[in-house]
Amino acid sequence: MKRVYLMRVGIFSVVDHYPAQSGRSIPQFYTELIEQARQSEELGFDSFWIAEHHFHEYGAVPRPAILLAAMAGVTHRIKLGSAVIVLPFDHPLRIAEDLAMVDILSNGRLIVGVGSGYLQHEFEGFNLSPSHKRELFDESLQILQLAWTGKKFSFHGKHYQVNDVALNVVPLQNPSPEIAIAVLRNESAPFVGAKKFPMMTIPYATTERLDELGETVTAFRSAFAKSGGTMELARTYFGLHTYCATTTEQARHECRQWMDRYVQTRLYAKQRSFDTLIEKNLIACGDPEEVLRVARLYSSAGLTDFLAITNFGGMPAENVVSSMALLARHVLPKLI
Repeated sequence: MKRVYLMRVGIFSVVDHYPAQSGRSIPQFYTELIEQARQSEELGFDSFWIAEHHFHEYGAVPRPAILLAAMAGVTHRIKLGSAVIVLPFDHPLRIAEDLAMVDILSNGRLIVGVGSGYLQHEFEGFNLSPSHKRELFDESLQILQLAWTGKKFSFHGKHYQVNDVALNVVPLQNPSPEIAIAVLRNESAPFVGAKKFPMMTIPYATTERLDELGETVTAFRSAFAKSGGTMELARTYFGLHTYCATTTEQARHECRQWMDRYVQTRLYAKQRSFDTLIEKNLIACGDPEEVLRVARLYSSAGLTDFLAITNFGGMPAENVVSSMALLARHVLPKLI
């Protein structure tokens, strides 16, 4: 019998920022994002996520924990997530402390997405070699988990040395907040499953076809099961660029400019046209029924957590909020 996973729906922003085109300052953008987190809770979404990026307009939040802490102060129920913290870019003890504080300030609402990084200019900015990123990631993840026990521990790896250290702040969630690992290439999914962590992906960047993504999810879950993981924890988060308007014609007319700008500033992904992305169901742009149709395709492929990327390409805040409201009114009730 096929296992059925209920789909949860959250909101996700890569926090790409285009000051020259939008005339919006960083302080204005942060204020809008914090308000969108508050509104997401009010509208009934399960979670709100932000990304980490450096040294380029592709992302305006270099330390997600700081903005998540601000969001914790204006919300009460909604989960707050990082998608993702790039572990090789900071000392793992600092990451553990920052995220523990967010979990405390949010009263245990943090979900931690982590990754090893993929943008060349970010590694160059930190004077790091991408060739070491997997080793740095693996050691950092181990230290993060050990630190969150609150017990004194030591760790002696190739890149990090920790000697008899115990954090003075630990997360409220016991044994820790949920940790999910980002997958940029389909072939990485079984390795995440074997570690018994949930998986995160952005289909736009990872795949060409939904059936291929379904195979990726199957491989992930198979590895998860073989490692003895509890299958209810084998969740699969996916970030999908989403814009909803009262008609599909209106949505696509309005969304095209923002999606085109987003695609043009991607620093690694294949440059595909708006029409191609629509045709391949790699974005959801339309009226509520069209968005629901695309979301159900991903649900059928086995993905469990729909993270609607509703703020991209310099989209004005009023359009972001209008789209979120339509999703909450007409899509959420049919997916959760």
